Amino acid sequence: MKNLGDIQKLAQKMQADMAKAQDELAAATVEGTAGGGAVVVVMTGTQECKAVRIKKDAVDPEDVETLEDLVRAATTDALAKSKQLAADRLGGLTGGLKIPGL
Repeated sequence: MKNLGDIQKLAQKMQADMAKAQDELAAATVEGTAGGGAVVVVMTGTQECKAVRIKKDAVDPEDVETLEDLVRAATTDALAKSKQLAADRLGGLTGGLKIPGL
């Protein structure tokens, strides 16, 4: 068994690696799309929405519900991709431990 000093060093390295990975996730982006690209949502690896792009032809004042559905679908797609990115990047650092929210 390792001595206490080795365990503390390992824990400090794991904390530093996790902080670096979280910083990288905050800088990484994914795109969720709907309607064949009519709506695009850009989200970071930490689930922060950075941008929403809507093509002009997706905007119909007589059919707001469809646009709402496209925005929701693109957001859901971006969120799923963001969570997968986080799970992929942090999975190796956690040794397979399940982290709430990922």
